[in-house]
Amino acid sequence: MSGPEFCRRPHGIRRGAALTLVFATVLATAAVAGVLPREEAEEPRRAQPARAAGATVDREGLARAAAEAMADGKSGTEAAEQFVSRSGDRWGAVYDRREYEEFADALDGEYSGVGLGARRDAEGRVEVSEVQQDAPAARAGIRPGDLLLSVGGEEVAHRPVTEVVALLRGPEGTAVRLGLEREGRRFTAELERVRLLTQSVTVRRLSREAVLIRVDAFTKGSGERVRRAVAEAPREAGVLLDLRGNPGGLVSEAVEAASAFLDGGLVATYDVRGEQRALYAEPGGDTRRPLVALVDGGTMSAAELVTGALKDRGRAVTVGARTFGKGSVQMPSRLPDGSVAELTVGLYRTPAGHHVDGTGIAPDLAADERAEERAATVLGGLRGAS
Repeated sequence: MSGPEFCRRPHGIRRGAALTLVFATVLATAAVAGVLPREEAEEPRRAQPARAAGATVDREGLARAAAEAMADGKSGTEAAEQFVSRSGDRWGAVYDRREYEEFADALDGEYSGVGLGARRDAEGRVEVSEVQQDAPAARAGIRPGDLLLSVGGEEVAHRPVTEVVALLRGPEGTAVRLGLEREGRRFTAELERVRLLTQSVTVRRLSREAVLIRVDAFTKGSGERVRRAVAEAPREAGVLLDLRGNPGGLVSEAVEAASAFLDGGLVATYDVRGEQRALYAEPGGDTRRPLVALVDGGTMSAAELVTGALKDRGRAVTVGARTFGKGSVQMPSRLPDGSVAELTVGLYRTPAGHHVDGTGIAPDLAADERAEERAATVLGGLRGAS
């Protein structure tokens, strides 16, 4: 699994419970669910939690617990974490003010780091998967394929990649020392973290007949970039849509990305405290171009909505491994000390009515580390059939 530095594990009481930060929680899913206005969710620094039917008791209980703790000279954030823990909510989490601002930046496609992506290599080691152009890591001469041995003095060999990515992040202007290895030679690099823009969508021409569109996360603007990539692909080319390691993001962006391949119609249904709602694709997408979607255990949340829509509606063949299984809607509650807590208020379903949460989506064709090669073969077959 790989990911840019803005992908990190869930905060608070569930620190080890999931693979990575679920972007479709908090403001993203709440916005499309009607809990928050769309424009506020897409610029979450200005967003304020709104009331939702059936959620008032939880919100007031959270606020009351935090206020009572602060009146007693205790941490409101800690009281909120205890409240969420007692709720039994698998995806409940609490973020302090600074962490929530970082989260908002991530949804906007920004993060503070050194410009590295990380993944496991075939031997289980942590290696640099990508280096962002003009970022501190690039200026220090770090290259894709370099082994990452330590971050800030902490060895990373046995840590989950999501934890390694979290260590690479930090406040803008702070320094971090990396221990690396290249062709058997060990070296260190002292880097300063800076504010960077993520490159959530990348396009690679595999051949005249195939284009790979990789979506690392559904941050602001990524849906339009997917649509543009499809429109600019050669007419005769099929598309490999790579959603592996995608932790989700703004659901509105995921729906727009799905719209690139659909001519309107259902993307997903969901409920908020029992009230049934639906998400629909925009009309006018490319419905004829052969399409294969690559997925794995790191494909989560909003990325699973795209996968489910394309699979259930017969638009794409899915290749890879079963997706993570995060298909729930969270609503944010801002607490008196500026921290934010979130509780689950509903579940998503695919167009065929399948629940995603806790089960994930099984691909049409299972594949391991050679998934991209097998997907390209499938795509070739689809092209021949068309």
